Amino acid sequence: MERLRTPFFIVALVAMALVVCVELGEQLLIGGVDAGTALTDHAAALGAQVPAGGHVERPSGVGIPYLALLDFAALFTVALMAAGLVVPQRLHGRLQGVVTLIVAILLLLASIGLILLAVAKLVLMVALLLAFPFGTIAYLILFASFPRGTATVILSLLMFLKLVFAGSLVAAQPRFLQNKGLVLLTLCSLLCNVVVAFLHGLVPGILVSITDAVAGIVVAIVALIWSVVLLIGAIVGIVTAARTTADTARTTATAALPSPG
Repeated sequence: MERLRTPFFIVALVAMALVVCVELGEQLLIGGVDAGTALTDHAAALGAQVPAGGHVERPSGVGIPYLALLDFAALFTVALMAAGLVVPQRLHGRLQGVVTLIVAILLLLASIGLILLAVAKLVLMVALLLAFPFGTIAYLILFASFPRGTATVILSLLMFLKLVFAGSLVAAQPRFLQNKGLVLLTLCSLLCNVVVAFLHGLVPGILVSITDAVAGIVVAIVALIWSVVLLIGAIVGIVTAARTTADTARTTATAALPSPG
């Protein structure tokens, strides 16, 4: 961390924190709102009618919120580096492995749970869509009005913030490029952002909820892989720290022994 340009490093940390906040808050922007007006037209196209005055709650998407799994790993990695600037090196070395182990396990469990949730949602949507006519009507009422335009704006904002994060890290210290794990994690985050945007634009509007679920599954699988990487790294770090502590204690004890003669 020598010759670290702290202002750029802080900008990178704040940018990634904003990314995670936007992804977690996406449901407030494009999910859980009344979708009855837009869906009446879809139902009418099949010769059905939606009762007037009804309130239809649109389920939120999963593609963008699931990005938070991967981006939280990047935020946590950079936050550990930031902690090394203020926490004594010896204490930081001892706590880093334990904290990473806890976060990796939580991320692993969250990824598995969200994968199962997204798969269940995908199966439900496909089953409803193919169960013509009543299942199809139910699908149109619940899932057909995915706000693709708003999602595109959010994904563009996320991409911009992630590029700011990557650029600020390099500006803060070019040696960050030598950290292969952080570089690969950042590239995966950018690629997953592109994958979600691509799947949102791949199909007609009434089918975007299905491809959004597929995007969520893909992102969660990538996050699952990274959680395993973090878990392995944490275990190796803990074992290394334990060996170093044991060697230091042994050396200290040997030095404290009285010399013969």
